[in-house]
Amino acid sequence: MLKRHVIRGALTLLLLSLAGFGAWIFSLPPAPATAETPSVAKQEMDALHAALKPPKRKRPLVAVVGINDATETTDYLMPTGILRRADVADVLTLATGPGPVTLYPALTVEADATLAEFDARNPAGADYVIVPAMSRDDDPAVLAWLREQSRKGATVIGVCAGAKVVAAAGLLDGKRATTHWYYLREMLDKHPSIAYVADRRVVADRGVATSTGISASMPMTLILIEAIAGRQKAEAVAADLAMASWDIRHASRAFKLTRPFATTVLANTLAFWKREHVGVELQPGMDEVSLALVADAWSRTYRSRAVSFAASPKAVATRNRIRVIPETTTADGRAAAYTDTFVHQRPAQALDQTLHAIDRRYGARTADVVAMQLEYPWRATP
Repeated sequence: MLKRHVIRGALTLLLLSLAGFGAWIFSLPPAPATAETPSVAKQEMDALHAALKPPKRKRPLVAVVGINDATETTDYLMPTGILRRADVADVLTLATGPGPVTLYPALTVEADATLAEFDARNPAGADYVIVPAMSRDDDPAVLAWLREQSRKGATVIGVCAGAKVVAAAGLLDGKRATTHWYYLREMLDKHPSIAYVADRRVVADRGVATSTGISASMPMTLILIEAIAGRQKAEAVAADLAMASWDIRHASRAFKLTRPFATTVLANTLAFWKREHVGVELQPGMDEVSLALVADAWSRTYRSRAVSFAASPKAVATRNRIRVIPETTTADGRAAAYTDTFVHQRPAQALDQTLHAIDRRYGARTADVVAMQLEYPWRATP
């Protein structure tokens, strides 16, 4: 009798949970909001460029910081690759400790130095510190180091959810900022003195800058290049990236949690037997920005994961000297269900072509889920 009551109680709880989950799903909007991107006055762009001028050196020193166990792929690699191809600054990738940096959702790289090594070689600190999203916002070594770099006069730039790390260091208190749409409420709840600025991909305020989601690191870096070296240099780099424009306009209301997003993620997660690996071949001299975008996108479908492979297990140096450690060797990599070839295209083209390939392989809703995570203004079309 007791066993029967326990079973009935468990079933009742399960049904109530399912009912509650269903109610939550149906409470979500049925589609992303249609929103226009507000114009940006020239004075606002001029003020942004002025705020991002090199604070110390004529040729700035840029440090891109990450934690060894989980730093966001595109946030870490894209600013590094774009700034190095522009050749307007000395750029170093850093890690909290020795050893490789595991990026999420894909790739593993070797950092140029640890935080301690950087400090020993550069006691005056960096001109700019770029802070990607990390698996946790409260790494004590990162927070203490950011505070010290800010004290030494560095401009601290939080990319995507890296803004939460900057906020945790106390550097956004009482300042204007933005971040990835999914983490906005969390950041503001923890740090209520932050003044959120909507409809802008990049916001700067008194020594700190922040950007919206992952894909915003491309226009953010071009804006930084323009602030350092002028419009002509930024235009040349943008052409190399296949970027037509890089202003700060953004339709913030278009990026929200929706019913199609939630149900697609749920369906793809539950269909575990359909999961597959997408091979991404590492080749010396390849474009690290295209690599980051392609590997990141394929690993956000909830149906696939990008697996890097090369002829040997040794790290492969990209076009701009980022050393990527292959996950497996050629023989195993080519056994993947699908091998991506878009890594050989220019970055903006590579991302668009990858989203189209995801659309063809898994459907439009999955492609839209990926674009929404990247906070990229792209929608699958028939």
